[in-house]
Amino acid sequence: MTPSAPDVTTIASAGSAVLGRRQHYGEFYGLSPLPDSFGVVLGNCQAESLRVVMDAPDRRFIRVPPVHEMTAEDARLLHALVPAAHTVVTQPVRDDYHDLPLGSRQVAAATSARVLTVTPVRFAGLHPFQAAIRVPGIEENPPIVAYHDIRTLAAAAGIPVSSSIDPEAVRAIGRASVDVLRTREATTDIRVSDLFDAVTADHARTVNHPGNAVWLPLGARVLDLLGDADGPIDPGRPLLGAVRAPLAPEVVEAWDLPDEPRAHWIVEGETVDDAEVREAHLAWYAAHPAFVAAAIERLAPLLAVWRAA
Repeated sequence: MTPSAPDVTTIASAGSAVLGRRQHYGEFYGLSPLPDSFGVVLGNCQAESLRVVMDAPDRRFIRVPPVHEMTAEDARLLHALVPAAHTVVTQPVRDDYHDLPLGSRQVAAATSARVLTVTPVRFAGLHPFQAAIRVPGIEENPPIVAYHDIRTLAAAAGIPVSSSIDPEAVRAIGRASVDVLRTREATTDIRVSDLFDAVTADHARTVNHPGNAVWLPLGARVLDLLGDADGPIDPGRPLLGAVRAPLAPEVVEAWDLPDEPRAHWIVEGETVDDAEVREAHLAWYAAHPAFVAAAIERLAPLLAVWRAA
């Protein structure tokens, strides 16, 4: 049988996406001239939010791809770029990440710029049921949202758990998140953990997507270390706001939030019923039993909280 020709529309769409991505990172790819003076913020999607609040017309921090998306070409371009930067702000990245020289130490060795490290931020106190994890060998994400509900995972594994926990348990999960941040920030340059001394709903859209209540003061701390007194720039929009997890009544009570509880997700501005997410995820778990087994093992401490409730 003669193989069919590739669909022209598909090829054009793929090519357009590649071009659009390169234009999005235009300065990085040389499609736009570099500023005379600039900094770089390196890491995952959180790095871009930190960059946004620090970037200004007279204080440039140029956009670079997140490290988990970088290709061999991107790694080469990064190493050619950082020697010209005045500052590199980076999350801790292990050496030879994705078999590329993207480790924090490797990037720092490629430049004489000032290098500041800041820990990635995770806070489960607003979403105590939620986990963002990957299992080796399973790159696919569940449908609708790439987050896992411990209650849904438990149901898939046949483990009985409560549907809710009391406010003190919520606060305990939040304190545990802050303890992890405190440990990780001990080997970095910027303090983060105390930003959760007072919690608002804007502190985390999901377990790993902090909101503006974190990015603005964190940006201010980085700029202060750099001797910049002008402070961060309010972007005028919610950062990392594409996905917002439900806000449970016990969470509102635990942190004395002024917000109303919300039982649904908000995904790209659209309301998604939590029951729809649960049903889709149960079907995905049924098709991926190895993921369920590994996730239940990794999330045993969080599972224990919900089993005890």
